[in-house]
Amino acid sequence: MLKKILHFIEANSLFAPGDTIVVAVSGGADSVALLDILVSLRELRLNLVVAHLNHLLRGAEADADEEFVHKLAETYGLPVVVKRVDVREIARREGRSLEDAGRSARYAFFEEAAASHHAHAVALAHHTDDQAETVLMRLLRGSGGSGLCAMAPKSAGRYVRPLLNVTRGEIEKYLQIRGITWRTDKSNYDGDFLRNRIRHELIPLLSTYNPAISDRLAATANALAADEEFLDAATEKAFAAHAVRSTDSVTLDLPGVRSEPRGIRMRLYRQAIQRVKGDLSRISFHHLQEIEQLVFSPKPHLTQTLPDGQRVAKSYDNISFAAVDMKEPSTFKGFYVDGPGIYPLPGDAMLAVDMAEPPVDLLSTNADIVYFDLDEAPFPWRIRTFRPGDRISPFGMTGQKKVKELFIDTKIPVALRPLIPLLFCGETLLWVGGIRRSNVACLRGETKAVVKVEISSP
Repeated sequence: MLKKILHFIEANSLFAPGDTIVVAVSGGADSVALLDILVSLRELRLNLVVAHLNHLLRGAEADADEEFVHKLAETYGLPVVVKRVDVREIARREGRSLEDAGRSARYAFFEEAAASHHAHAVALAHHTDDQAETVLMRLLRGSGGSGLCAMAPKSAGRYVRPLLNVTRGEIEKYLQIRGITWRTDKSNYDGDFLRNRIRHELIPLLSTYNPAISDRLAATANALAADEEFLDAATEKAFAAHAVRSTDSVTLDLPGVRSEPRGIRMRLYRQAIQRVKGDLSRISFHHLQEIEQLVFSPKPHLTQTLPDGQRVAKSYDNISFAAVDMKEPSTFKGFYVDGPGIYPLPGDAMLAVDMAEPPVDLLSTNADIVYFDLDEAPFPWRIRTFRPGDRISPFGMTGQKKVKELFIDTKIPVALRPLIPLLFCGETLLWVGGIRRSNVACLRGETKAVVKVEISSP
């Protein structure tokens, strides 16, 4: 048993000699065996720290588990970290299941313990049967290849699973031979939890078709994991080619995304969501299919809302993933420009109005700067944002054009249109800020008063 696990540890580079390791110990057979095995593998010279979280779900039994782990750590002469967390209250407050709340609480505790002891890794006691249960649980809930890979020997940087190649039966036999006792958690038989039903009902049923069902499911997960390594590398390459990431969003280039195989596209969507949301909880294949429909829809503007306040927005050749701003948008009522000065605009931009000399070359100025003949367009001016029906007489064109059509022609995303300032003199639209000026008040040789208007971004 020890040789088998040592070989697995070395093959997967789980530990280096002398590493400090936090060992998650609940008091059950699996974690008690894990602790004894890591202590027994003296050639690794590991510095072990025992960590136990009391979920406060089982009253005196949970307290007895805590005391058991304390004494177990003392027996081995190891430091122990214990914390109590009211998981039921967390689940109620956050509207989550007990399973989900408990898992989040455990991993938060492990992170704290690892950080406080400068640990290289956190060792978890998952084994082959756990792997099989996880595959089935994810299959029932609906999962793609990445989900069916289930648990890896090493994940999320610091979490390692040294027992992943041994079964529950092997673990219990090991403890019996070593004469080591453990605690039994009665909640492991509670049929309200999906994993328990899979363990005590579904796997025994499947065993009547194949007695080695747990090994077969674990082998399937391992095979899928090998495929996922290749697909992950391809996805990273595609993401680097087609994605632009800001502090709070990810934007994908649609022509590039559409050129990728469907399997890579689905993974690009998952990666974009994960980078914005932080995880993929409550994201199903159905959500990915809806994003795929947005990507290939002929409509230029579409949005989709994902669980936990995430929004996917398509605009022309881009699709962006971002958290929905739950605050009510402020209403920009506009203002009058009575003369030179600095004026605030929507989106934290600024409008600078100055008297100026005519530029040497009007064509050399950028789209955010425009010049007017003040005698032809005298103050006061009016700044406001777009309203349906707004029209402009575009410079260089005859007749009028709807501002909405101008937005469409220049592919301005719908979400940005309320941030674009429109500059009026009376009822005449002089300038759609940063996009197009009108034929009105252009500079001429006889112009005497030149006013320069510039938009500066935040």
